[in-house]
Amino acid sequence: MKSLKFALLGGLAMLPASAMADELNLICSADVVICEKLVSEFEASHSDTDVNMVRLSSGEAYAKIRAEARNPQTDLWWGGTGDPHLQAGHDGLTAKYESPMLDKLQDWAQGQAEVSDYHTVGVYSGALGWGYNTEIFEEKGITPPACWADLLDPALKGEIQIADPNSSGTAYTTLATLVQIMGEDEAFDFLKKMHANVSQYTKSGSAPVKAAARGETGLGIVFQHDAVSQAVAGFPIGVVAPCEGTGYEIGSMSIVKGAQNPEAAEAFYNWVLTPEVQNMMPEAGSFQIPSNASATPPKEAPDLSTIKLIDYDFAEYGSAERRKALLARWDEEVGSLPLQ
Repeated sequence: MKSLKFALLGGLAMLPASAMADELNLICSADVVICEKLVSEFEASHSDTDVNMVRLSSGEAYAKIRAEARNPQTDLWWGGTGDPHLQAGHDGLTAKYESPMLDKLQDWAQGQAEVSDYHTVGVYSGALGWGYNTEIFEEKGITPPACWADLLDPALKGEIQIADPNSSGTAYTTLATLVQIMGEDEAFDFLKKMHANVSQYTKSGSAPVKAAARGETGLGIVFQHDAVSQAVAGFPIGVVAPCEGTGYEIGSMSIVKGAQNPEAAEAFYNWVLTPEVQNMMPEAGSFQIPSNASATPPKEAPDLSTIKLIDYDFAEYGSAERRKALLARWDEEVGSLPLQ
């Protein structure tokens, strides 16, 4: 038996390197359909690489990478809001990498790389807002909210879902957006009042609008492209950009420091920044604005030029200190409140 084991090992050792597949351990922080699309397309074009993918929300992804810092099990983190990617770079959890594709990207994507000292890069963008179930609102005679202030309407009691900002980059972007629009104390006062209308704080950022699409709740606070995705799929979802102004995300990508498969990580990194790959995203229900300047924005994507966007401070709200402080305050003042 022992001689057979060594014979098998010896046979493997004699195989050419090309016959032994490389691996890529990927965390994907977008919708699972998008994640699966990227994996299948990459494996089809890179037949020598097997991708092991896990889908995690942005906050969960950051926590996993941090927990594994002494022995990284992840090579690449793709997607999800930029703030936790920036924090990971600040905390020394991700590697510095300047892609040869960098000069082909939109200014905002290059800016994300520059502000992080090239520890992350922008892969897509999208504005914050909400999607609401038009049928539920019509049946209940509720006026669709057009502004952040309208979310305090008592008619919306039990009709709002939003994710937990500890696990969701979408919800953290909402928190940081409200702080920048209103001021910190005023934003937390608003969130405590809105809590009376919240039925659930979900783990995933896109889950609230999926629940609205299924008729389980009236409204989900999400990135507008996630609401568009449900509308395109045929659900009765209306999409709103808040009248006071709104924040936006720069979905980002980072190579993990100490990655076991750095060459495979760089290959995926550069591949996913090409216009050909980014143009495939609508096939998976992704309607974000692509980061490659030569890629074609989906016709269904919200037109950012028509939305009142705030001057979102990615450097400040992606910093470890600011993010930790806001999340701690949310836990104490909002997350601790009982749901009605």
